[in-house]
This record gives sequence, C-alpha cells and structure tokens, in this order.
Amino acid sequence: MLILSKNQGFNCITDYALETINSVNLTRLSFFFENLPGDPYLENLEEKYRFRRLSRFKVISKSLFKLPHACLFQSKNYNPLLGDVIREYSELDDRLSGLEDFQNIVLEFFEFCKLCSNSNEIAVHQIRTTASVGQIGKPAPEGIHRDGVDLVGIFCVQRKQIEGAETHLYKSKNGSPIFRKILNPGELLVFSDSQFFHFTSPIEAIGSGEGVRDVFVLTCPGLLPPDETEKC
Repeated sequence: MLILSKNQGFNCITDYALETINSVNLTRLSFFFENLPGDPYLENLEEKYRFRRLSRFKVISKSLFKLPHACLFQSKNYNPLLGDVIREYSELDDRLSGLEDFQNIVLEFFEFCKLCSNSNEIAVHQIRTTASVGQIGKPAPEGIHRDGVDLVGIFCVQRKQIEGAETHLYKSKNGSPIFRKILNPGELLVFSDSQFFHFTSPIEAIGSGEGVRDVFVLTCPGLLPPDETEKC
C-alpha cells in the first residue's frame, strides 16, 4: 500500500495520502478549540471528554462558501453507536473559517476530492478529545467504522500532554490495520471511505493535568438527514 500525495498520481481506490501542510499557523488554529461546546451525544453523558462544532462549505473557484446550518445524520450501517440519530452541533466560529490557515487545510483536502468525488461540498468537524487522571478520551467511540461519504481527511492541530491516538486504516473491519500512525500536528491523512475502515485509539493523559487532542475531520460530501429540508 502506497502513501501518495495527489501530485504523485493518487488512486482513489488503492491509495491513502499523508501530507504535512506547512502553510498553516497551528497556534492561530488551536485558539479556536478552547471554547468548543461539549458533545451531548456521548453514550455516557458523565464522560465529558469530547467537544465539537460542525460546519459545511462549498468550494467554488478555490474559495469557501459557508452553507446553511444543518444537522448531522448517519445510519446504523455506518455508526452503530449513534446511527439513525439526527444530531445538531454548533457552527464553527466565523473568525476561524475566515482564517487563511483554515481555508488552506480545506482547499488542500478538496484537491483530493476533485479526484475522487463529484461533490464540491466539504463538512468540517472541529473536535477536541480530552483525557485526565482516571479518564481516557475516545476519538472514535463508535469503534472501527466507515462514515458513509466519498472521502475523509483527518488534520491534527494539537497534541498536548497525551499518549495514544494512533490512527488505523483497515481494508476489512475484522482484519489487521494496513496503516497505523499517530498523526502529528500539521499532518493530514486522506483516504477513500468506501475502500478503508478507520479508527483512532483512545488517549491517556501524561502527568496529573489534562491532555488534549485537537483535530479537524473533513468529509466530502457532508452527512445530512434523509430529508435534507428537515430543520434542526
């Protein structure tokens, strides 16, 4: 299995890509993870380790246009934990989506989407996972899964005082991972959702303080309820 960039003949069926995006200021981005709302859809609401926002964009002529607010929906075929649940999350901060650093990440991901999808819609999930003494954080509480989209990207913004969070790709749900790596800040992993299952292992805090992992998960296209006109 090859790790290729789009400039090296990325094949949507056989390849995944791992890139470092050097054109972004991670400190500017990490500021916007400090005020994320808690995820109210965790299996155990007493476990406050996951925080997130979600927005959708269209890419037209290398520019991002924010789409109207909408809910998130996955069937149980893709998400056994929260499948068939219509979920609503707060939108990304407009100051974040206006940053060139943020737009560079989305546009880099879209370069792969142009090869692998007919859609110009990108959903951006802004997610913080935390861990503390006695409390692990689960970046993928649904386990090994697919999302039900054409393409998935994971961009790491920050890892602080943690160990774990190794991202895995699988050709079959019951097989061994064909890719496993801890994504470092600035790295973007892109893969076809129809060809690879994915999972990220839990995080544990290092020391007595809180540990955090901040990522953008990008999908092309977004995941809307079956009735797209349904309001949140």
